[in-house]
Amino acid sequence: MAERLIVFEQKIKQKGFFNFPELYNFCYNWLRDERYNVDELEYTEKLTPTGKEVVIRWVAWRKISDYFKNVIEMNWRILHMQDAEVERDGKKEKTFKGEPEIRFKGFLEKDWESKWESSPFYKFIRGLYDKYVIRQTIDEYEDKLTDKCAALVENIKGFLAMEGRH
Repeated sequence: MAERLIVFEQKIKQKGFFNFPELYNFCYNWLRDERYNVDELEYTEKLTPTGKEVVIRWVAWRKISDYFKNVIEMNWRILHMQDAEVERDGKKEKTFKGEPEIRFKGFLEKDWESKWESSPFYKFIRGLYDKYVIRQTIDEYEDKLTDKCAALVENIKGFLAMEGRH
């Protein structure tokens, strides 16, 4: 089984106006532009007395090498989502009002194809390889993934800030 190292964890939360389809597309396109494959593992909508509740779970991944893979998990939860209308530049626009929250986790996955799992001896050799031979490479990949996750979060915050100003 592949070994996962958590290198990033953060959440963003907002209450107010936002354009849900544009936010969804912005996040998806940002990940695709960074050459990540995006798997949507869950998408549910539930009507509640205070509005719609939306839950989305994405796993975005990118192969770095035959041994390493970057994984970014995004867990969305939007509460009290309702249709809304705002005025921008003298024109009325349809948008949404609610409380979006997105949790992020960034993982560096080692031996993601489980090539070193066939015997206890290979597992032992992998441990030595990781600890002594490629330690610096692992540190560099962790730093790059942390930076990538932080950039994603900052871009989404910027997007929400722009969308929230009506």
